[in-house]
Amino acid sequence: MLSQVERGETSPTLAVAAKIAAGLELTLSQLLRLDEHHHVVVVRSDERRAGAGRGEGHTYALLTPPLPGQRVELSEHKLDLGAATGGEGDAPIHEPGSRETVVVHEGRLDLLIDGDRHELNAGDSVTFDADLPHHFENPGKKTAIFLAVTAAGLRRG
Repeated sequence: MLSQVERGETSPTLAVAAKIAAGLELTLSQLLRLDEHHHVVVVRSDERRAGAGRGEGHTYALLTPPLPGQRVELSEHKLDLGAATGGEGDAPIHEPGSRETVVVHEGRLDLLIDGDRHELNAGDSVTFDADLPHHFENPGKKTAIFLAVTAAGLRRG
């Protein structure tokens, strides 16, 4: 049914639309964009959503609102000294074609991807294909804070 709706071959009933919205973690109003009065959505610091997966020593918050059709996500991560992302309880790898850009705000990070280690210091940034197995480690002397921008489905031919 969902693929028929996406292709414009059928219109969903309200019950089906509500199930689609729930599956996308949206309200029906958000899915139908009935709650959009303006083209600007501000997410206050006390309104940030906690990231779904949290490994030991890794926490993050989503800084972008859950808007329908949104293909880019901005998140702020905190990684304790000696901790790594991608462990037990952490979020799974990104969908095929995803690309990620990370900016280190404080501390130090190592990105391990495709068999290589990339050392990053405060102020450094890195962009990579996020659908490849990867993780970050904090080899520094304090908690690392970094921002991640993940864009879905942008891999070039």
